Amino acid sequence: MSLSFPIEAKLKDGSPVQVVLADHQDIEPLRDLYRIIVEEGMSYPHDRFPNQDDFIDYWFRGKSTVAAYVPDHAGAVTMAGAFYLKSNWPGRARQVANAGFIVAPDWRNKGLGWLLGATMLAYAKQLGYRSVIFNLVFAENVAARHLWEKLGFKALSAIPGAVRKNDGTYQDAMIMFRSLLDQ
Repeated sequence: MSLSFPIEAKLKDGSPVQVVLADHQDIEPLRDLYRIIVEEGMSYPHDRFPNQDDFIDYWFRGKSTVAAYVPDHAGAVTMAGAFYLKSNWPGRARQVANAGFIVAPDWRNKGLGWLLGATMLAYAKQLGYRSVIFNLVFAENVAARHLWEKLGFKALSAIPGAVRKNDGTYQDAMIMFRSLLDQ
């Protein structure tokens, strides 16, 4: 399957969504969404919101970044989710991809995570990656773990106490993997 952006799709509730390759005009909407995700503390390791340069490094430099836009109730278009895709390692292991995902709270449980995940898998394969590894899936993020399993990922290992939660306690993280050779 060859992807061509933008991708027009519909979510489970019939809401239209447009998936685009992100560029400079998407930086501020993505920063706004990422701020919410970091403050939640449920899926990303940052314990404070990164400055502009660190944010650009994390989401854009050396990565393919994809954003999903949906119309809100007033008809204005808003960013509902995004992912980045990059090599997990350099050189001889560069064919193993890594990706990170975010979905706005109002757009969860509507199929956007699945759409972004399926898009990432097809795009990664198109870019020549042979597999995808997630290095840090928070064990208590059951919705994300279930989604990745539904998309064919397997848990390889648990890292005990890897993530400090907002309340100061710790949770495990999972390393998850999926081959792209069987697609």
